[in-house]
Amino acid sequence: MSIQALIARFETWANPQWQESWDNCGWQIQPDILAAPPRILVCLTPTLAVMAEAIALKAQGIPINLIFAHHPLIFGGVSSLRMDDPIGKMAHLAYGHNIGLYSAHTNFDQVADGTADVLAQLLNLQQVTPIQETQAGLGYGRVGQLPQTMTLARLLTLIDEKLTPPRLIYSPYENLEQSIDRVAVLGGSGASYIAAVVQTGAQVYLTSDCKFHQFQESRDRNLVLVDAGHYATERPACAKLCDRLLELGAQLTRLSRNDEDFRQFF
Repeated sequence: MSIQALIARFETWANPQWQESWDNCGWQIQPDILAAPPRILVCLTPTLAVMAEAIALKAQGIPINLIFAHHPLIFGGVSSLRMDDPIGKMAHLAYGHNIGLYSAHTNFDQVADGTADVLAQLLNLQQVTPIQETQAGLGYGRVGQLPQTMTLARLLTLIDEKLTPPRLIYSPYENLEQSIDRVAVLGGSGASYIAAVVQTGAQVYLTSDCKFHQFQESRDRNLVLVDAGHYATERPACAKLCDRLLELGAQLTRLSRNDEDFRQFF
């Protein structure tokens, strides 16, 4: 199978036309690789470190020819390509080493086995539906029932075990022994969905990139807001994406080891 055929199959499942108006899904850099068999390095964020990893793998005899990323490399217009700019350097290395770069972002967020679905699977949520449906059975976020009621303390421990974030932040709550049975999840920046989550009857909302007043809003709405960080809530879907690309016909997939969580805690 060729890269072109693989991308066509992928886009039947996660159509780039479903992306948000501000997004930039699809090809970011496309060298002359469309007829080649797909050998893919999957990452959350396409960085120079990931490109260096792909180039090093090629040098070791693992012929990576496509970086498949969740986050786009290019947002908005690009007025120039320069070697002192990361995008320009990425383009230079991509064409120089014949390695393409493709992104599946808000289209991948919505589908089965996408970013939110994988979070729901990690917590073994049952009777799962989207927080905000965009089309039949698909949409942003997921909400469902825990397989058995557990305390808030136990749920926080489970999230920590499954996602291994640098730290968990959650909205002030007096009773860690509160019984929880309904949970909402959304990988990445999901604070704008707080009002929608409240309407689902969820008691806890797992997401990331939440601000001070969003924790206040959640507390005032009797919703426990849990921020596990952008990387921790979306990286698990990248591993699932490796499996999906193999199912679609990729000759080789590999999960990046140089993908980074850009936050450090002292």
